[in-house]
Amino acid sequence: MNNKDAVTAFIALGQESRLNVFRLIVQKGDTGLTPTQIHEMLGIPQATLSFHLKELVQASLITQERQGRNLIYRPHASHANALVEFLMENCCGGQSCLPKPLSQRVKTK
Repeated sequence: MNNKDAVTAFIALGQESRLNVFRLIVQKGDTGLTPTQIHEMLGIPQATLSFHLKELVQASLITQERQGRNLIYRPHASHANALVEFLMENCCGGQSCLPKPLSQRVKTK
């Protein structure tokens, strides 16, 4: 992942409808969704939805697969994971950002 790829992904996710579409597709995972299913769940007009899906595909956040007469959209998990890793690459000076378990934070007498 480089800066240009990250910016492209953030621009794609910077629009509320596209973010909602992406989150819905991520929730369905490998099962994926057709545009009709997305339209029914989110109420986004078909023409607008087509535009948003195209933007998400171009940003490599989702994939598109033809199954017969249908297009199936799925998350491009490796790219989304790479985006998160890119953001967290230098987090917390190389130390874990996760809080210590409560058992390690509280001293017992």
